[in-house]
Amino acid sequence: MSTQEESQSDAKKTPRWGMTIDLDRCTGCGACVAACHAENNLPLSTPESAATGRAFHWIRIDRYYEGEFPDIKLKYMPVLCQHCDQAPCEPVCPVYATYQTPDGLNAQVYNRCVGTRYCGNNCPYSVRFFNWFDPVWPEPLDLQLNPDVSIRPDGVMEKCTFCVQRIKRARLEAARESRPVADGEIQPACAQACPAEAIVFGDLNDADSKVSRLAGSARATRLLEELGTEPKVIYLSRLS
Repeated sequence: MSTQEESQSDAKKTPRWGMTIDLDRCTGCGACVAACHAENNLPLSTPESAATGRAFHWIRIDRYYEGEFPDIKLKYMPVLCQHCDQAPCEPVCPVYATYQTPDGLNAQVYNRCVGTRYCGNNCPYSVRFFNWFDPVWPEPLDLQLNPDVSIRPDGVMEKCTFCVQRIKRARLEAARESRPVADGEIQPACAQACPAEAIVFGDLNDADSKVSRLAGSARATRLLEELGTEPKVIYLSRLS
């Protein structure tokens, strides 16, 4: 096998994690937001901090109104880190705290971040958040913290990780059993909690995976695709 063939074979073996969100299924219920908070140890925003624009969600539900009164339709779009292949947040970080992993995740190294917020300013999706204060969970919410996820201190940027702790756990279990990770075996908290099954996660390099088939749909579109960021979150447009 030639060197080029070997590199192509390795590329096929290396997963490229991505997500599809069916906007025709999304009801805007917010279950994904609540699940993300619980899974990833996100601090609560007080009414005072929210009033100053310091709401804290790794995933949010944007609302759009179409039509004119009284024939107005309310539509929803979950927005999270797009895990761009050409991520504008990466080249501006002076300490290389945000970078692209081999499996396509836009990673954030918390203990390397010095809080310049350059990455947040350069993100066109406004999905990065700065920890202004040490996180606080009023009792008894402190009892539900996930031991698999670190507690981030004040002064760092953070964002969606595609629940990287779940990805690592599934890959370790598959390696221990000498098998590949099965399609659908990894579910981020948002996908697991979605009652409408609007969110699908998987390996975009696997042509047979559900997420790969949906990404190739005629309904597939990307948020602000014209910017050339090449997001790995693909939205399926509404049918009506």
